[in-house]
Amino acid sequence: MSSTEITPFTIAVPQAEIDDLQTRLSHARLPEPLPGDGWDTGVPIAYLRELVDHWRSAFDWRTQEEAINAHSQFTTEIDGQRIHLLHVRSKHESALPLLLTHGWPGSFVEFLDLVGPLTDPEAHGGDAADAFHVVIPSLPGFAFSSPVVEPGWTTQRIAGAWVQLMDRLGYERFAVQGGDIGAGVAPDVARAVPDRVVGVHVNGSIGAPFHGPDEDELASLTDLERDRVARVDAFQREEMGYVAIQSTRPQLLGAALSDSPVGQLAWIVDKFREWTHPREAVPDAIVDRDRLLTNVTLYWLTRTAGSAAYVGYAQDEEWGAPEEPSSVPTGAIMFAHDIGIRRYAETSHRITRWMDVDRGGHFAALEEPQLLLDDIRAFFRDLR
Repeated sequence: MSSTEITPFTIAVPQAEIDDLQTRLSHARLPEPLPGDGWDTGVPIAYLRELVDHWRSAFDWRTQEEAINAHSQFTTEIDGQRIHLLHVRSKHESALPLLLTHGWPGSFVEFLDLVGPLTDPEAHGGDAADAFHVVIPSLPGFAFSSPVVEPGWTTQRIAGAWVQLMDRLGYERFAVQGGDIGAGVAPDVARAVPDRVVGVHVNGSIGAPFHGPDEDELASLTDLERDRVARVDAFQREEMGYVAIQSTRPQLLGAALSDSPVGQLAWIVDKFREWTHPREAVPDAIVDRDRLLTNVTLYWLTRTAGSAAYVGYAQDEEWGAPEEPSSVPTGAIMFAHDIGIRRYAETSHRITRWMDVDRGGHFAALEEPQLLLDDIRAFFRDLR
């Protein structure tokens, strides 16, 4: 029988695991660079070697572990699956519960710097009226929400699990937010319990033109919207290789990356380079190098490269497939790298706020935390 108990959790990676990682990094075998050693063939070997050297000689997992453990963490079992979460209550009892969902190749680590400003806005230059109780679960198959014990973790099923999670935490009325996979899960939570979700906030992908507008439709779009259509087309032509592998051979990928920390690093860093903004910058010029490596180390230590791909990509759902309309107020912020178009999003979401900004990328909480924070606060201010 499944337990509904919520158990306190502390990360305590055995020292043998850290030692093993150090040994593997010390004996890493990097390939000879391909001609040009550029990003068009993958992570440049010169840059990869620099990151490996830092990971081996300067990065301190114990420091990162201690920082994460400063936040209240728990595990619980829902629908047969172990779920890990951060749950940090605000000192303001009237705070609005906020459920944050990450994506791939991210983790709960993305949101760490937002926990303080969200739960204690006064201490971070904000207003107490904007306080939130924060709930940050790890998606099934990601980090400590592993191993995956059953197939079929669609966004709808994950949304149902999140509703049960909020029930167990005692939150009847709450807000949801997400990006990437989270931008699919968050609206599905609202579709599941529209009478309980006060609003949905997303960054990234809703309204993405994966359907390929015809010439007449394209002519009706703004310059900004046409640029997003062009970037979706470029993505489908140039970047679908990782999708094909993760969606069809997640177990194969898991075997390779769970045995090679350098492989795991390169697989994730490639996406951070492609999806951060500006694209021309190396990822750790935009995202703190140790925070980037904390995320990679989390995948490595939990051996979740394959299970994260399995849950995130090995699904029957088609990208851009029609969704059931949602009646819940929805706000979206589209950063410079993002590809959402409001008129398409409005076919399945009740859009009440839409912000296009000229900077930032896919990893909003890591790249532009203040912009994301300000938009979350502004959107939910009238929905509390």
